[in-house]
Amino acid sequence: MDFPALHAWDLSPREAVALQRRLAAQVVVADRLPARINRVAGVDVSYEKHGRIFFAAVSVLSFPDLEPLAEATARGHSEFPYIPGLLSFRELPLVLQAFQRLAQAPEVILVDGQGIAHPRRLGLASHLGLWLGVPTVGCAKSRLCGEHVAPGTEKGAATPLRDGEDVIGTVLTTRTGTKPLYVSPGHLVDQRRAVEITLACCRRFRQPEPTRRAHHLSNQLRRSTPTPPEDR
Repeated sequence: MDFPALHAWDLSPREAVALQRRLAAQVVVADRLPARINRVAGVDVSYEKHGRIFFAAVSVLSFPDLEPLAEATARGHSEFPYIPGLLSFRELPLVLQAFQRLAQAPEVILVDGQGIAHPRRLGLASHLGLWLGVPTVGCAKSRLCGEHVAPGTEKGAATPLRDGEDVIGTVLTTRTGTKPLYVSPGHLVDQRRAVEITLACCRRFRQPEPTRRAHHLSNQLRRSTPTPPEDR
């Protein structure tokens, strides 16, 4: 995939926060998906605990049958510190490298992370969507901000995730009897379509199939890469 640079990465945490606030104003929470979706991608990043080497993976599947079509990976160091709410500045540079190596462009991307369900409304999925100009959905396993009541335990049960007066996502049960996911629009998707696509991509597991495959791919890359002495 080819895409123009959105901004530089040589930023301090304070500069990153200021940039998030500016970029959040550019996020579009509205349905801009094509009438027919043929390809959906999943994104995941893994790394050793306390390590500085990151492993990013993108898996593209056909939609709606969810058969593998293409995949790409990238690995490298991240010098940006671990700060909750600023994780995209650690992970996104490697994710973008993986997308640059991707042979087939997806029409929507599911991200193992937050969309607008973020204190400054710019989680990893929203940040990625702005870079690529592609609709994105955040499918996080844990809550970063907001409050909610518990959804039902049956697949498809949902309850709003609210931050004050704002609805910032949906707490969605994607498999009967499992913990819910925190689904939020990233960019160019609204709440309804974010939930609809996530459920359509969930088959036998709690995670949507695209992000589940990307997770396995990033972990395989991490396990197959020797750890340099300086990172042990």
